Amino acid sequence: MTPDSWMILAFAGLLIAGVPVAFSLALAGSVGILAGLSPDMLATLGTNTYNSIAKYPLIAIPLFILTGLIFERSGVALRLVRFAQALIGPRHGGLALVAVLVCMIMGGMSGSGPADAAAVAMVMLPSMTKAGYPKPFSATLIAASASTAILIPPSVALILYSIVVPGVDLRALFAAGLFPGILAGLSLLVPALMVSKRYGWEGGTPVEGAELLSVRTTFKQALPALFAPVLILGGLRSGLFTPTEAAVVAVAYGTLVGLFLTKELSLRDLWELLGEAAIISGVVMLIIALAGIFAWAGTMLGTFRHLAEWIISLTDNGVLLLVLVMLAVLVAGMLLDAISIYLIMMPILIPVMQHFEWNPVWFGILLAMNIAIGQFTPPVAVNLMVTTEVAKIRLEHTIGWALLFVVAMACALALVAIFPSIALWLPTMLGYNV
Repeated sequence: MTPDSWMILAFAGLLIAGVPVAFSLALAGSVGILAGLSPDMLATLGTNTYNSIAKYPLIAIPLFILTGLIFERSGVALRLVRFAQALIGPRHGGLALVAVLVCMIMGGMSGSGPADAAAVAMVMLPSMTKAGYPKPFSATLIAASASTAILIPPSVALILYSIVVPGVDLRALFAAGLFPGILAGLSLLVPALMVSKRYGWEGGTPVEGAELLSVRTTFKQALPALFAPVLILGGLRSGLFTPTEAAVVAVAYGTLVGLFLTKELSLRDLWELLGEAAIISGVVMLIIALAGIFAWAGTMLGTFRHLAEWIISLTDNGVLLLVLVMLAVLVAGMLLDAISIYLIMMPILIPVMQHFEWNPVWFGILLAMNIAIGQFTPPVAVNLMVTTEVAKIRLEHTIGWALLFVVAMACALALVAIFPSIALWLPTMLGYNV
């Protein structure tokens, strides 16, 4: 067996054995070094792990994670729900529409699907259940809607993609993700409203424990939350701050909103949130750091180049190969988190992308949409795990609804694949390099 084979088999075997992804990557990379290079090269492990995370743009990831936690604790989700309910009013499927819209707005603050799902589920599930929606439907709809956070800026996944793929402008990625993110949300609304109308589920029940107020009143309450995406994107567009600095601005703004406007955030809460964000960020950074060993070994051994050449040799038809790549990423999204997928697959896919001259910004959005689908597709559906835990139901009860929303979002993915301008029009208009 070649050193390439040893490394790939070691990685697959460790994953099957249940070893966490981060340590599977590090151990498999070490196996590759021992099999194909020299035991002396193990001395590079420390350097590789450090170099993987010693990147300035990565500072944005823990800060945006902290931003999502702060807005969640500040009562922002409840205010957004009240405003959306007042805007939509009583109607069949009204609460389903509210859930999707609030998830999309929250995604513009947190950049994280699981954080988005947790915040909205805590507020929406009780009122949707009271209005007659089955818990499996509600939990799945919120999980699917929260997956748009991976597309709507600021997206943690797109930040990592811009680091892994050289020469890609993060501002262009953020702009490119906006319309596909909205399209993905709208694609979920269609089946949600059709099913709600068929079964007669009412959507006019107020949030449990809250009085349904006027549009004007609820808009004033939700205004600080609605202004957050405008602040982030407006600052990026104007050049007032970089994407990394935008994360700092978002944290500062969320803190001010929680402490002085909603007054639901205390200094003690802020201290707890700093610790919680540190733990979540530590897990993310550990994966990135240890993946550096795997990436270095794969590059030195030529593993990624060999796999890319094999993929290119499958067919000369770029469209067919794009479909195969999307299916492979979709399957990976069902089993792994977005960060692991980018770190494992991008070294292989970059040569394929360059060979067929696919636009890297457009391709990054397609990957993100695929991963978004994986976030609510069993067996390992991180968003769905969060919402089913809040709803106190079993994951298998949601499979039927999950498949319905998978088909819906897959249609949105197909539209972006067929019409790249859906993703590329906005960054082009804003003058970014695409």
